[in-house]
Amino acid sequence: MHSWTADEFRLIASRESDDVELKTGASAKKLQEAMVAFTNTGGGTVFVGVTDERVIVGRRHDQGIDDTVHEAALTAMNVGRYSISEGSVDGTPIVVVDVEPREDEVAQTSDGRVLKRRGGRNVPVFGAELWELMSTRALRRYETSPSGISPQDVQADIAREVAHQHGWSDDARADRWRERGLLHADGSLTIAGALILTDPVDTLGTAKFVIDIRTYESDDSASYVRRGSMRGPVQHQAEAATSWVLREIGTEMIVTGARRHDVPRLPRRVVRETVANAVAHRDYSRDQSPVVIEIRPSSVTVTSPGRLPAPVTVATLREAQAPRNHTIIDVLRRFGLAEDSGQGIDIIQDGMRLEMLDEPIFEELGDSFQVTLKLHGLVSISERAWLAEYERQGQLHEGDRLLLLTVLRDGRITNSRAREQLGIDSVEARSRLRRLRDNGMLEQQGTRGRSSYTLGAIGPERSMDEVVLRAATEAPLTNAAVRAMLGLDRYRAGQLLKRLVSEGSLVQQGERRATTYRLP
Repeated sequence: MHSWTADEFRLIASRESDDVELKTGASAKKLQEAMVAFTNTGGGTVFVGVTDERVIVGRRHDQGIDDTVHEAALTAMNVGRYSISEGSVDGTPIVVVDVEPREDEVAQTSDGRVLKRRGGRNVPVFGAELWELMSTRALRRYETSPSGISPQDVQADIAREVAHQHGWSDDARADRWRERGLLHADGSLTIAGALILTDPVDTLGTAKFVIDIRTYESDDSASYVRRGSMRGPVQHQAEAATSWVLREIGTEMIVTGARRHDVPRLPRRVVRETVANAVAHRDYSRDQSPVVIEIRPSSVTVTSPGRLPAPVTVATLREAQAPRNHTIIDVLRRFGLAEDSGQGIDIIQDGMRLEMLDEPIFEELGDSFQVTLKLHGLVSISERAWLAEYERQGQLHEGDRLLLLTVLRDGRITNSRAREQLGIDSVEARSRLRRLRDNGMLEQQGTRGRSSYTLGAIGPERSMDEVVLRAATEAPLTNAAVRAMLGLDRYRAGQLLKRLVSEGSLVQQGERRATTYRLP
């Protein structure tokens, strides 16, 4: 957080200059104009909560201004990296929006204007000045440049595989390659084409366009015990690396009741998306480092060369979208190795939350971007298996996991707590809690406004046997009663009862539909 005295801030904002703009309020249109102009000039700072006369009126950094700044940046084109923070002048809060310049693109407002800073104003540029600005920017992406590799060097099986995923015919293959950015106008493959249609280690002459995987025995060890290098076309690398990681971290075997669960330590979809993002968004102009995956007892870390592409920062990962390698991410989606554009980070974060694992950690470290996936979370592996059993039976709806987790952690849940957790109204909260109660997952304590809910018949440490035997102390059991309690089908309920009879835990009375079971 920035903090200034009135005198210090007066020097900074003595006049609106080419790198300072003052705003009383947060208008998305005006913020966008300033951000575009700063991007096209030398970067700068917008102070929100300060009048043109340098009077500090104040503005708190809240969700509202975050949304406004993100809207301003994302509806424009090619805005530079930006950050939003809170500052204060003699204790009065203001909002600070820092914008970095770009060297590789020209920024435009959402209505197509190219602006620059001049004398503290955001002015449009035309004609020769616009041409000069555009000519100084490297508009061509590295992935689209020619590689010098002949299409004849593409192996037939790889070409067929890519064509199949796109639905191309053999006759039109060259035209389709050109349309998709795999073939350059000079007749050679583009860099992207070489990465997708060949093994870049052989054709591009670099040993670093690979995924290097290292397994360590401890979290602080510097020496790995196993190492693998995934090479070949990038889609093969992503698929092989995902399988390697999942095989290395393994699963946890847990028994809930009569069923065994092999619970993945990380969701496959999360691992796959993290690896695909590293492959698709790495900076291939930096050919001295591979994508590196480190597997340790408590985490999996994926590091890719290159910073996040502007305007994306760690703080704006979910809001901003700027794929560095359009062609590569498109091909990975065709192969089912990545989600639709802009959804990758959502998949990683939401996938970890759904499994109640710790939030993923995103970091920029020098000239690289790193994602850390923790192998533990707020709940135990047995609790995850317990919830997986309910999901397998189709008894959990969206949001139910969070309600059950609250009961596990707090011991009970009320209507108001359910509303708070899921952001729903009282009627919806009551309906959800009663459905879980009716399914045996929760037990209601009290009535009306004083009601609360505790864990139901089957919990993480309660087996099906225990539930059935406890119920048998109250009344003789039937197959239908066991099915209702445990969510089993007729056959599995019958098998469970037969086993308890054979073990001497229950006694069978009657035959066919009149059969009941009681304690000895």
